[in-house]
Amino acid sequence: MAYLVRRRDGRVEIREAVSTAGGPRSRTLASFRGSLSPELLQRAARRAERPFDAAVLIARAAARGVPVTDRPQSRGARELLGRLRRGEPIDPVLVTLLKEALAAVPAAPVPAPLGEVAEWIGQSDARRGEALRGLLRVADRIVRARGRVRTRTRKRFPRFRSTAREAA
Repeated sequence: MAYLVRRRDGRVEIREAVSTAGGPRSRTLASFRGSLSPELLQRAARRAERPFDAAVLIARAAARGVPVTDRPQSRGARELLGRLRRGEPIDPVLVTLLKEALAAVPAAPVPAPLGEVAEWIGQSDARRGEALRGLLRVADRIVRARGRVRTRTRKRFPRFRSTAREAA
């Protein structure tokens, strides 16, 4: 039976225990970051030596707080779209074959928010992190450059006595 293991670096592994002459061993069937997708389940099922129940694994993922998606990740399509957006050259013969293959695939309209962030599709996590750190540095410089927003009008702490009498 397959099970999930969350690693310290944020990865999640789909593993299974197998019996060997040297005793029980654990094998990694698939490893991922983010959400558990149908592609990952198929890859793990192909590598599994024991019976593999995807429904049980999905229930375990939900119980452990691992996000589950029913949509395929389409990693190759995302990488290709990223390359096209960056202006990287592609073989013209492959362009023709891609156009013919994509003509038969059903399409859906692009949601407005996705159109605005389309340049980030296919970018690596390292590139996204670099951009986020850059934005945080800019925000920090803006905050430091402007003066104080407000000054305190009251004393910092309330008085302990309600009157101004001197203590004896």
